[in-house]
Amino acid sequence: MTAPTAPRIDTDTLRRLPKAVLHDHLDGGLRPATVVELAEAVGHTLPTTDPDALAAWYFDAANSGDLVRYIATFEHTLAVMQTREGLLRTAEEYVLDLAADGVVYAEVRYAPELNTNGGLTMGEVVETVQEGLAAGMAKAAAAGAPVRVGTLLCGMRMFDRVREAADLAVAFRDAGVVGFDIAGAEDGFPPADHLDAFEHLRRESVPFTIHAGEAHGLPSIHQSLQVCGAQRIGHGVRITEDIVDGKLGRLAGWVRDRRIALEMCPTSNLQTGAATSIAEHPITALKDLGFRVTLNTDNRLVSGTTMTREMSLLVEHAGWTLEDLRTVTVNAVKSAFIPFDERKALIEDVVLPGYAAL
Repeated sequence: MTAPTAPRIDTDTLRRLPKAVLHDHLDGGLRPATVVELAEAVGHTLPTTDPDALAAWYFDAANSGDLVRYIATFEHTLAVMQTREGLLRTAEEYVLDLAADGVVYAEVRYAPELNTNGGLTMGEVVETVQEGLAAGMAKAAAAGAPVRVGTLLCGMRMFDRVREAADLAVAFRDAGVVGFDIAGAEDGFPPADHLDAFEHLRRESVPFTIHAGEAHGLPSIHQSLQVCGAQRIGHGVRITEDIVDGKLGRLAGWVRDRRIALEMCPTSNLQTGAATSIAEHPITALKDLGFRVTLNTDNRLVSGTTMTREMSLLVEHAGWTLEDLRTVTVNAVKSAFIPFDERKALIEDVVLPGYAAL
């Protein structure tokens, strides 16, 4: 007798599941219609002014198999995020879109230095984004779909304002900022170039993650963890290069055994060439080997995705079950940059009951 197959999980059920996302960029998640309206207001020329066509343009332009070309698509979203009005609107809508997708906890990341072309200082950018996020959280809670959103400030690894961004993470850590990251092109810009910023964060007890193991391999992961002291790794798909026939090398063993969260983004990884298909994406093998993998969207507009869609793809193409989805959700909350008691309450009072109900 053949073993019964697990029932397929329909999209409506997936949408209602409580979700947690640790790796999602503010400037990669705007609504296409908002980009069109704000671009008109500031006089910025877009590839198209039709929202549906613009969404398709983003996905196609980012689907190049190259991280640098993927990042280049942000020109148009950043162009409309240089004013107080643009930042307030995009931050508020960011939260509401997450709430509509069943997200109960999120960490949003962005680099404030990229939003200063309109005259705002980096500090004013952070204050404005926090105001917009707070407005979104208040509206989501009033609508019966509460979501908590913490902020990760990013430094751009190929520029020279990383320490300045780290200083802001310290200054705003009691005002909604929960951690730090460096972003941008990995290859040729090693994280240790910014060791001063990471040492400062450690002295000030501010947690941080580092983009690594996507465009650059094992050395970037090793340096991020063992030299810079990251508590999580952004992407990290190339940790598989230290695993042969299920046997873990020393770095892979360190990552698994120390429960270092891997912020994995399947659709985004396909677009940048870090993975070849959803079915063969390393997230499934790493999950089965006991790594603390988490599921993330990275850039919802650029990748044409949501947390519901990422879950659906893994169910459809990699055989994931409800238990698998619950595991990565709990993993994400366990690894969130908020206090232990708050993580524990989210898991026990929101995530586990939400899964049990379905």
